[in-house]
Amino acid sequence: MTPTLTVRSLLDEASGLRLVLVAGESGLGRNIAIHRIQKPGLALAGFVRQVHPERVQILGATEIDYLGTLSAEDAQKSVQAFFSLNPACVIITKGLEASPLLRESADRLGVPLLRTPLVSSQAIDQIQKYLELQLAPTASIHAVLMDVLGIGVLLLGKSGIGKSEAALDLIMRGHRLVADDLVEVRRTSGSLLVGWASELIKHHMEVRGLGIINIKDMFGVAAVRDEKRIELVLELIRWDQSESHDRLGLDEMVYPILDVPVPLLRIPVSPGRNVSSLIEVAARNRLLQVRGHHSAREFQERLDRALADARERRWRDDVE
Repeated sequence: MTPTLTVRSLLDEASGLRLVLVAGESGLGRNIAIHRIQKPGLALAGFVRQVHPERVQILGATEIDYLGTLSAEDAQKSVQAFFSLNPACVIITKGLEASPLLRESADRLGVPLLRTPLVSSQAIDQIQKYLELQLAPTASIHAVLMDVLGIGVLLLGKSGIGKSEAALDLIMRGHRLVADDLVEVRRTSGSLLVGWASELIKHHMEVRGLGIINIKDMFGVAAVRDEKRIELVLELIRWDQSESHDRLGLDEMVYPILDVPVPLLRIPVSPGRNVSSLIEVAARNRLLQVRGHHSAREFQERLDRALADARERRWRDDVE
């Protein structure tokens, strides 16, 4: 799901920007669909081709000064042409005053005109970061998210297979819970996946036979964290003798989340298997892989070399 954001939300929630409404109140319901910001200097000069609708437009000192150099007629044409391009909103930076022409055009066309005391560079940086976060594609996944040795591990599996019990054992080993049962995920810039728990279930876990427990209250603040990048997906599956399972670790699988492929491992679960230990080892192995050490591949390469050497020795013996 790709969310949208209204200008009213930007005005009310982005407190660090210290935005105030100057004019165009009727347009506060307009959607902001793109996180990139524009400075419409060329548009005010008449080149409007690159101005995109539903974007936040920034008017800094350069743009305000430029409008001041125009005749009243030319300034009116410039401002009307710009506002008619349907921007999401226009933000004046550096606390500069909005001319009556800007106010009148904003009110007439229903384009919110806002002001911030921040300079343009600071405003653009903060607005873009806020919009990237709010407009990032999101999804909800029934799973458990843990921070295991610094690796964000997403545990998948059918209901009752033991995801929460394995997570509880990991917490008792010193690892950290991010979310239980329902993981909210967003894709940030650079195709990074970040998971967290909704406020309703944050820091809580459901364990069959015990009910709902508060991990933060029970184990302390060091046992939880608010969000974590998802770097590894482990799917717990029922052990089935008739099915074959990867014995060497050479079968590289991925689990797509919001179109981002995440490394996937399937772990068979059966009575007597210490699942939490397997999860911890999988996280350690992932750390090694990130650092360039792939145990399964290295073993396969040694095996191939040994077989090649054995064949060469047999060939030499036959020749002699």
